[in-house]
Amino acid sequence: MEEPGFRVLLTDVGDGRKAELVRAVRAVTGLSLWHSKVLLDRLPAAVTEPDWFEAAGEVAGRLEDAGARVTVLCDWCDRAIPRGPGPVDPGPCEGPWPDGACRASC
Repeated sequence: MEEPGFRVLLTDVGDGRKAELVRAVRAVTGLSLWHSKVLLDRLPAAVTEPDWFEAAGEVAGRLEDAGARVTVLCDWCDRAIPRGPGPVDPGPCEGPWPDGACRASC
């Protein structure tokens, strides 16, 4: 069975300095300086394409360390995955996948 992807949504620049956030966005996306600034000016913005849960968590951590506020979203059901242990919602995934397959429910 295919695993769901998880994407990182940058929701707010938070308390971080904009220069640090631009560097963090450049580091995780590979975008140019100008495109990174544009992305920060157009929030909320998806920073990553759907990726493994662990990879999305690493990206979210790097951006949070720079002061940004981010949300990790399940690509199957669009639920926000909390940072840290525990499921976001004990209910089943709303997608067409079997119970327990969605990492948001596990």
